[in-house]
Amino acid sequence: MNIDRLLLQRDEVGGTIPPLDHWQPPLSGDMNLRIHADGSWWHEGQTFARPKVARLLATLLRLDEDGYCLVTPVERWRIEVEDLPLVAVEADFHDDAWWFTTQFDDVVRLDAEHPLSVTLTPQGEAVPQLPVRFGLAARLHRNVYYQLVDATEARENDDGTTEIGLMSAGQWFALGQLDDEPSGEAP
Repeated sequence: MNIDRLLLQRDEVGGTIPPLDHWQPPLSGDMNLRIHADGSWWHEGQTFARPKVARLLATLLRLDEDGYCLVTPVERWRIEVEDLPLVAVEADFHDDAWWFTTQFDDVVRLDAEHPLSVTLTPQGEAVPQLPVRFGLAARLHRNVYYQLVDATEARENDDGTTEIGLMSAGQWFALGQLDDEPSGEAP
């Protein structure tokens, strides 16, 4: 994979996401590249010296049956991802919907096509994630999560439980349930 040539080509097309879903090269092997849970990219044990390279490679990333892969029309390299490859670092509410921006400037609207779900991190913490593109998902950064928590409302379910969540694009998205008993008190 010639990084300098790919950077030049990316600049020529304006940094758009290529049609990865149309590219089906055979697996070329494993690349010594790891995306840490905090969204940082590491190659051969060192963080990327040029952030522009990580931004470029993020446009070539998709989730395949073989795992996370960097894909070009002629190559497909599997890489290691500690948790999720993207991190939602900003959230804004406008036009009746929440909009999230990843560390690589992907913008995703929280809606029926891109639903919020709460999943476990490798450390066992329940944290929301959001689908982005080509099987990739973004974990919500802690600050973004707290921003959403500030905007939540409580709803009582038919089974008597109380759920907290928020509305976006006409849909309800749950962030969790409230405990029946106040914390710190014995039953």
